Amino acid sequence: MDNLSVDHLTGIKNLTENDIQLILQTAESFKQVINRPIKKVPSLRDITIANLFFENSTRTRLSFELAQKRLSADVINFAAANSSVKKGETLIDTVNNILSMKVDMVVMRHPNPGAAVFLSQKVKAKIINAGDGTHEHPTQALLDAFSIKERLGDVAGKKVVIVGDILHSRVALSNILCLQKLGAEVMVCGPATLIPKYIDQLGVKVEHNLRKALMWCDVANMLRIQLERQDIKYFPSLREYSMQYGLDKELLDSLDKEIVIMHPGPINRGVEITSDVADSEHSIILDQVENGVAVRMACTYLLAGKIKV
Repeated sequence: MDNLSVDHLTGIKNLTENDIQLILQTAESFKQVINRPIKKVPSLRDITIANLFFENSTRTRLSFELAQKRLSADVINFAAANSSVKKGETLIDTVNNILSMKVDMVVMRHPNPGAAVFLSQKVKAKIINAGDGTHEHPTQALLDAFSIKERLGDVAGKKVVIVGDILHSRVALSNILCLQKLGAEVMVCGPATLIPKYIDQLGVKVEHNLRKALMWCDVANMLRIQLERQDIKYFPSLREYSMQYGLDKELLDSLDKEIVIMHPGPINRGVEITSDVADSEHSIILDQVENGVAVRMACTYLLAGKIKV
């Protein structure tokens, strides 16, 4: 099967295991492309893609843009901070204005959960969700799965713990759904105030003791504390959080086994993870960044195949 079952990439929730495997296989081919001297392929030469970012982003936006340019697409970048959105223009008006310029695909990050699904029902272009509020971030979950597979050979049967601010994290939900579809076991770990109430309905284990979680897992994905999304205090101080849930070299070395360390970025060094862990041989954080380009090339390429010419 070499076709996605969906017309838009709005969330992992809508993907089948076959879809995910197809994206990961395609990303493998593109990873070889971006590691050769000529890093470009003409696959999307006649496709125009608009990157709409209604929230700040550095890595995801650059990663998508690079992926699109490696595929030879024409790229338009739109940042809401300096646009007519500030003058009260609605989301659909903004997108329709861009589509009337004959855009084939829209990559969108938006603060409201469900914005990408809403858009996919209203406009003709293919939509890729680059993060909608605290809901989903599908390409991050796909590149995380790709990175685990690359380091450990497979995702199925692996034990992955996601540590930190689960409540405000779109990465956590997409990761849980993606890892489970690929046959991994998932645990979340963090202070009780940062674990969503009904998380166990997703079939994940919950642990509040970091050391126990690390003893259980093969892979630890350390999330950033999202202070910009927190409207109240969920823990006394960053220092206290870091003492309970921060991963340092001493704790890592005290485990009687090797584990893989991941982080979706940006890292708050010294809070959820210390520099000596982030830069250690256990860490695949920079691999995740490189793999992000290959995975986003795969998603863009596969969706472009659905565009009716």
